[in-house]
Formats: sequence, structure tokens, C-alpha cells
Amino acid sequence: MTPKDAKFPLQDVAEPVLYREMFPFSQLPRVLFEDAGVPLAPAREIWITDTTFRDGQQSRPPYSVEQIVDIYKLFSRLDGGSGLIRQSEFFLYTKKDRQAVEKCRELNLPFPQVTGWIMARKEDFKQVREMGLPETGILTSCSDYHIFLKLKKTRRQALDMYLDIARAALDSGITPRCHFEDITRADFYGFVVPFAIELMKLRQEYRRDVKIRLCDTLAFGVTQAQARLPRSVPKLVAGMIRDAGVPGHLLEWHGHNDFHKGLACGETAWLYGCAAVNCSVLGIGERTGNTPLEAMVVEAAQFRGTDPRVNYAVITEIARYFQDRVGFQIPPNYPLVGNDFNTTRAGIHVDGLLKSEEIYSCFDTQKILNRPVLVAVTDKSGAAGIKHWIQSHYGIDVAKDDPRLLAVRAKVESEYEAGRNTTISDEEMHRWYKEAFGA
Repeated sequence: MTPKDAKFPLQDVAEPVLYREMFPFSQLPRVLFEDAGVPLAPAREIWITDTTFRDGQQSRPPYSVEQIVDIYKLFSRLDGGSGLIRQSEFFLYTKKDRQAVEKCRELNLPFPQVTGWIMARKEDFKQVREMGLPETGILTSCSDYHIFLKLKKTRRQALDMYLDIARAALDSGITPRCHFEDITRADFYGFVVPFAIELMKLRQEYRRDVKIRLCDTLAFGVTQAQARLPRSVPKLVAGMIRDAGVPGHLLEWHGHNDFHKGLACGETAWLYGCAAVNCSVLGIGERTGNTPLEAMVVEAAQFRGTDPRVNYAVITEIARYFQDRVGFQIPPNYPLVGNDFNTTRAGIHVDGLLKSEEIYSCFDTQKILNRPVLVAVTDKSGAAGIKHWIQSHYGIDVAKDDPRLLAVRAKVESEYEAGRNTTISDEEMHRWYKEAFGA
């Protein structure tokens, strides 16, 4: 028995531990705090793994094979050979799933690496072996909600089953990535840490990495280091590294967004030593979705600096592809890619933009995302808004008191005086511009 075994033995309880003080179910969940925290310990290297073709397909009609290949190629172009978007996981159960895997692997792109996902069943390894994949995710639920109430097993039975399947993967020459489902409701020191210790023993025995994905299945994770386990992301990550002996580069965070914390918890995992954050493009995933991939690409740049290899403008291409080819409607106010992301309406803001884009634009969106700053004309735009619209669309500088500009402004004002409550369309603005400027 190792020192860690002795300090953190499996606690094979007779009744499930459901943390009713945190999860009363008949009331909203509670975040409980304590004095003890853990120090910041940012991961030495950070990267993203993708679940667009796995979790991202659990909330929408499945993508076609052609769409999967197109999106995969866009991910590779966005990554630019940097390894920031390191892996992408795929279902393997249907003929279409396997065809998509084959076509993506035939491209022989350096990143993202194609990996699989299976249930904790030995027979499922047949698919992984046949596809020739070097790594697969394995569902290993770790809360008593799942172990007792779903699987109808004891903790010992669940642990033995999971270790058997991890050993089967290693025997097949496949790197297992154990998905610790529902970790934010699990008994961390009674089951999670003992399980992780056993996996690290397998890693040592086989001399092959065993990865662990920390799955915040119902989005109960919180960012505060003083929050109590099992909800504190800092304590979950720090405990896995310090007490279970899992190197940070073998940890992934997989979050959901039910409480608007998907992005924040992913960032927090990086800041406390977890190297990888699992994401889905545009946050598309089960229920409220996953951590948005494009957001974490931008966060990585903010944490570690803009990487010249990463082609950030592909984020805009991805958004256009989803709207035009997939038929996915992106909300106008969606960060980074929504139509209103770098569009302003208030005249006072537009006046500032005319003096310097830095006043009301958070970065050079034209240079980085290939998206110019835009102005939507409304009753709040004023002469400054119309001036900016004309400059953006026709490339001419015109004074705010130019009679032609004032003629366009009069058209706008008359619309709202008549009771209009919608934004003036570009088509209308083009028509009024031509009438006033004779172009």
C-alpha cells in the first residue's frame, strides 16, 4: 500500500452521500464556504480539447459527415499547428460516426487529434481498436447519485468495474481517458481521490498515460477557492494534483453552462493546474451547452499572449458556416461572433468610435477576427452614427453637418416619429444614401 492509499482509502459506504445541504433539490442548490482555500497554481501549458462531435451532438440533429469534416478542417485552420486545439472526440457507434472519423483521419492534420468515446463496457473497445484510435474517453460516473441510484452498485463494485475497463484499454494499447461524471456532486476523498490513485498506479504499471476528465455534469462547479467540496473547482483540481498524484497535464475540465458559469469554471481549472479544458464550438451541447471553444481560444490568448500560429479570424468563418451551412441561428448578442458583438447603436458611443476605435471597441476586431466595427442605425444614433455608417459602407469622410447627411438623418428621424421601434436596415440606409448623395 502506498502512502496515498493509506491516507485516502476507498470509503465503501452503505448509503449514498447526496450532500443534501448543498443539493436540496426542492430548493435551489447552495454554495457553502469555509475559511480554507487553495493557492493559485496555473498550469504550465494550457490547451483545449473539443467535444463538438460528441457532447455537441446531444442537443441538436446530428451533423452530416460532410459537415463534420468541414468543421474539423476549420478547427485545424484555427489551431494553425499550434496544438492549442489538441484533440477532438467522436462517437463511434453508428456507421455515420465511423465514416466521419475515417474521413477526418484521412486528412492527416496535425491538430486536433481524433479520439473516441465509449461507455464503460469492454465490448466497446472493439470499435476503438478497429478504428485504430490511440485514445478513447470512457464514462466512469463517480457521484453516489450515479453509482447508487443509476448503476445500482456499491462504490467498491463501481471502482472495480472502472479499473477493469481502464486495464482493458491499456492491454489494447489504447490510452484511457476516464470521464469522472458528476464530480461536483461526488464524495471527493471517499471515492474520487481513491479511484484516481488506482488509475495512477495503472499508469505506473503499464508505463502509459491514463487521463482524467473532471466532468461538471450538472454545472454545479463554482470558481471560489473557499467554497466547500465538491463544488469548488480550485479544490477539485488542486486535490487531484496534490492528493491523488495526477499530473496537471493529464487532467481535463469538462463544464456545462446551466448556471452561466461554463466559461468561468474552465478558466478557473486552468488557473489551478488543469492543463486542458474540454469545449464545444459555440457552446452547443447537452441542455444549456458546454464551455464555448471559440471563447476559450480567446481566453488562452489573454492568459498567455496572442499566438501568431493561431488563426483567430477562422472564428468568424466558423460562425458563418454554422449559420449558412448548418442552419444554426446565433443570437445577435452572442459574444465574439453574434451580429451585435462589435456593433453599436448609441450616438455617443459612435462619436467616440469616430475619434478612436479603442474608446468603445475591446480590441481590433478587423485585424484579429476579420470583423469591422459596425453601427446599427436607430433613433439613438444621431449624426455621428449615420456618419460612421457612411464611412464604413462607402469609405468617404463626410461632416456631421453636411446637408446630404442631414437629409439621411431626417429620413431616420421621421421613421421613429411615426412610431417605428426596429433598427433601420442596411437596405434602407443604402437607398436613402443614394437619394441624398446621388450615388
